Amino acid sequence: MIPHNVDSLHSGWVFSVDKPLGWTSFDVVAKLRNTIRIRYGVKVKIGHAGTLDPLASGVLVICAGKATKTINDWVETPKKYRATLSFGATTESYDSETKINSTGIPVPLFTKEISTLIESSFLGTISQVPPIYSAVKVNGKRAYKHARNGILVEMPERKVTIHSLEWISTIGNSWEVEVSCSKGTYIRSLANDIGQFLGCGAYLSSLIRTAVGSHLLADSKSLDEWITLLGGD
Repeated sequence: MIPHNVDSLHSGWVFSVDKPLGWTSFDVVAKLRNTIRIRYGVKVKIGHAGTLDPLASGVLVICAGKATKTINDWVETPKKYRATLSFGATTESYDSETKINSTGIPVPLFTKEISTLIESSFLGTISQVPPIYSAVKVNGKRAYKHARNGILVEMPERKVTIHSLEWISTIGNSWEVEVSCSKGTYIRSLANDIGQFLGCGAYLSSLIRTAVGSHLLADSKSLDEWITLLGGD
């Protein structure tokens, strides 16, 4: 429960929000900032601890007041996701934001041997290239702004760590997997890379962030619930 006094607000609040589909991380921050301003009559510093794409839902950690000093601590913590990879097709954004293009290449049946091959190639520290439709800055501008203007830019490679891959369902062309990973990991890039590895192509068709450090999805509140607790509409 949020304590209803300004002193505790300035001391710092941390919100674990189950971000709704279609909202940007900035949208959530802006909505909570405005709700706090209306409820308490003060402006307060507020920010999120790691972007979550509009087409993804799940845990988004928001820090307000002096708690914003802990944002980097949350950014550094491991993350967990539940992702659905759709094989046999690719997209420019590596998810369903852009046109889906069938590769026409048969999708292999999931086997223990394929699982072992994927794990041997993608577990541990790997090199990853973020999607061109991402918030990574290239030449001083967000990469997605270049992409939406039809400008091709070279995306910087980065090192990320995949701690675990646990396959939940692997029926047909849609394979569901739980991923535990380091900060900075793009699950969209992981989906695309696994598709290339298997030769049939793949894109990310669904993504839920289930944990940011100790903040779990099961313990998070929806944005509407937080607004109600804050006395907003």
